[in-house]
Amino acid sequence: MYINALSTHVFQIDPNTKKNWVPTSKHAVTVSYFYDSTRNVYRIISLDGSKAIINSTITPNMTFTKTSQKFGQWADSRANTVYGLGFSSEHHLSKFAEKFQEFKEAARLAKEKSQEKMELTSTPSQESAGGDIQSPLTPESINGTDDERATPEVTQNSEPRAEPTQNALPFTHSSTISKHWEAELATLKGNNAKLTAALLESTANVKQWKQQLAAYQEEAERLHKRVTELECVSSQANAVHTHKTELNQTIQELESTLKKKEEEIEGLKQEINNARELQAQRDSLTQKLQEVEIRNKDLEGQLSDLEQRLEKSQNEQEAFRNNLKTLLEILDGKIFELTELRDNLAKLIECS
Repeated sequence: MYINALSTHVFQIDPNTKKNWVPTSKHAVTVSYFYDSTRNVYRIISLDGSKAIINSTITPNMTFTKTSQKFGQWADSRANTVYGLGFSSEHHLSKFAEKFQEFKEAARLAKEKSQEKMELTSTPSQESAGGDIQSPLTPESINGTDDERATPEVTQNSEPRAEPTQNALPFTHSSTISKHWEAELATLKGNNAKLTAALLESTANVKQWKQQLAAYQEEAERLHKRVTELECVSSQANAVHTHKTELNQTIQELESTLKKKEEEIEGLKQEINNARELQAQRDSLTQKLQEVEIRNKDLEGQLSDLEQRLEKSQNEQEAFRNNLKTLLEILDGKIFELTELRDNLAKLIECS
């Protein structure tokens, strides 16, 4: 009969280090209390599919210890291991611990009752043996000793008339002894019946114990095979644990490398963004430069035109200057002629 099933994570102590916990299942499994009515014991059972990962018989010497708010453990000397259970909440842990204490007390009471039953079974045989030893009557006390048996014969021969009177007391004494022996015989028959019943019960118990012993031997062989399998699995588990540790270290190194690469990628992305911004600025500047070059060409064309115009203007100014200079020379000559003409006219006027 299963009692109080809870879902937990099951662990066993590492048989090599006796310190580290080794998980016995990949996920949470159901752990139940089981009452074995044929053996009158309580067990803690847990199955992972068809595989029994816990089969621990609760004894009065066991102790369930809470090591944290959600973890508890107990030692099983028969399985030579320590089991650990990880619960989802503190309430489930407390509930499991209360049931453990309750069934531990029930196991203690069952053990005491079994001891009392064995003591009661052995008591009648001791009483019967004591009765045989302490019995004060013997065959000689019933029939008398050789001297006592000879005395009546001698008396009978010497005094025949006194025979009825002399035989009355021995007959009365013999009747008392016979009654005593009948009572003792009835007591012995009762004790014999009790012993026979106890013997039959013991025989039945012996058969039952033999059956239980055969079942225990089969279970022991099965457990021995299971232990061998578990040792193989444990060795494989140790190798897997070592490999897992190496993989975890490799994963941590890869995660560290990946983190660095991600940081480098972020830096490169930032540089790419900066490069894109610079490229956009460069394209903008290139476009502006092209516009400036086009405008510069236009300005150069205008400047060349202006230079041509300036040169033409300078040529025209030079020609104008030359003409003006020629005109000035002509004008100077005419002025000089007019001055001479004026002087001549003035002289004529004075002469006239």
